[in-house]
Amino acid sequence: MSEHLQVQTTDGSFVCHVARPTAPGPHPVVIVLQEIFGVNAGIRSIADDYASRGYIAVCPDLFWRIEPGVFLSEAREGDWEKAFALYKAYDVDKGVQDIGLAIRAARTMHDANGKVGVTGYCLGGLMTFLSAARTDGDAFAAYYGGGTDKYIGEAGNITKPLLYHLAEEDEYIGKDAQATIRGALAGKPDVELYTYPGRNHAFARPGGNHYDDADAKLANSRTDAFFARTLR
Repeated sequence: MSEHLQVQTTDGSFVCHVARPTAPGPHPVVIVLQEIFGVNAGIRSIADDYASRGYIAVCPDLFWRIEPGVFLSEAREGDWEKAFALYKAYDVDKGVQDIGLAIRAARTMHDANGKVGVTGYCLGGLMTFLSAARTDGDAFAAYYGGGTDKYIGEAGNITKPLLYHLAEEDEYIGKDAQATIRGALAGKPDVELYTYPGRNHAFARPGGNHYDDADAKLANSRTDAFFARTLR
């Protein structure tokens, strides 16, 4: 069952796609943060999967200030160029504020239990990491967040549980950047980090060019256990 959640900011409002469980609540909420392709079919399928497992899934339109309602595909001609243009124009700091407001709104949704987790992929992985450092969400699961190493100084602000997935052969997060991320998160309480040997960027995205079924299922099983422990 799907619906929409409108979130108000000082600059206007944005829409979140919502997927709900069919069973009665209360349910925890998982904020699902998009890649550079917007809240497209892949992100919505992830939201549906969370809903099937008893979570209210909320997918904010991160690019709403630039162009609301972007639904791109890596398989469609011209969409890569548009996606990277949107990514370059995206205001990360305002984006984290938007996510914080989405978390606040999600806590009071009908049938919500008050607990809110955040997960995201690629751009959404970076925004998950920054949300862990700057918002009051309850738990955070980041998938290969490009650019995380540039903000790694904020790792000291993370006090809530964080799970981080890295692809060893990530073409957007090099070995040095991965080492920086691992070094900053090593030994922090309530932080789990996993690296997936031989995998490329977006290995966990359904339908993606680099999707790997075995490691996607492994990463997702770790995320499932993480959210079951921290949100239920």
